Amino acid sequence: MTASPDVVKKIEEGYAKLQAAADCKSLLKKHLSKPVVDKLKALACMLRTQSRTPCLRIYSTLLSKNTTMASRLRIPNHPWTLERRILETCLTSIPKTSTLFQRAFEPNYKAMEARMKAIFSSITDPDLKGTYYPLTGMDEETKKKLVADHFLFKEGDRFLKAANANRFWPTGRGIFHNEKKTFLVWVNEEDHLRIISMQPGGNVGEVLGRLIKGINLIAAKTQFARHQRLGWLTFCPTNLGTTVRASAHIKLPKVSAKPEFQQICNEMKLQIRGIHGEHSESADGIYDISNKQRLGLTEYEAVRQMYEGLKKLIELEKAAEAAPA
Repeated sequence: MTASPDVVKKIEEGYAKLQAAADCKSLLKKHLSKPVVDKLKALACMLRTQSRTPCLRIYSTLLSKNTTMASRLRIPNHPWTLERRILETCLTSIPKTSTLFQRAFEPNYKAMEARMKAIFSSITDPDLKGTYYPLTGMDEETKKKLVADHFLFKEGDRFLKAANANRFWPTGRGIFHNEKKTFLVWVNEEDHLRIISMQPGGNVGEVLGRLIKGINLIAAKTQFARHQRLGWLTFCPTNLGTTVRASAHIKLPKVSAKPEFQQICNEMKLQIRGIHGEHSESADGIYDISNKQRLGLTEYEAVRQMYEGLKKLIELEKAAEAAPA
């Protein structure tokens, strides 16, 4: 199936806007070459874009013939602990579960939700068992509680809408969390599943151990799509590979005030965000620091990238605090 002239025109216009945006520092702009665009723009069923200067995002909506189904997760649990200045540690894995949907990333939302509800109801582990909250028909009291806990997700932005990620919203979407509110699963938010382990403080080992346990429990009952070269598949290409984002909220008022703060984090392959996520600002020197790399390394290395980087930032903050005014 070839793309219509209108689709090709939109892709070409989006690419031109991206290249013309002088203030855009996107890796997509750096690496998306004209030959690649020319090769992909005719494949209407495989490429969806949404552009608006200075942004352009690309989502792939099909699994390739090289996709296989695989269970996960085999990385060692380490008793890593960071200092108390870590406010919260969060490890997120965003695997694609494709037992029901071996072709498209666009699932039968109701069937996917039903499969996951059955899995959630079968959990007996006291550290993981909890309650599933469907977005459809959610009452105001439940909604307020989930908003207060910062668990409730919203409908996707214009980019996800253009990529058909918001279809039939909120049908088939929902949130599961355990009784301690340290293990969460978002169902059909953007990816089929977004699996999250989190807790206050800097005990990375505990958070990682819970994530591994939760993923393996789900993997025993369904399977995730894995590409031989690209690793675990996700709706957004930036999460391909391990799909693991390891992050921590940490207060760094001294070192973050230095003009070289961004460069320091870049050298350690760390991503800096505000406390409310991507594109948000910091408050009182508190930042969300995470591993930047998902692709080309193991899950263990992704977590260690965040851990070692935070250790170094804490050392730099201590040195700045001890320095004479």
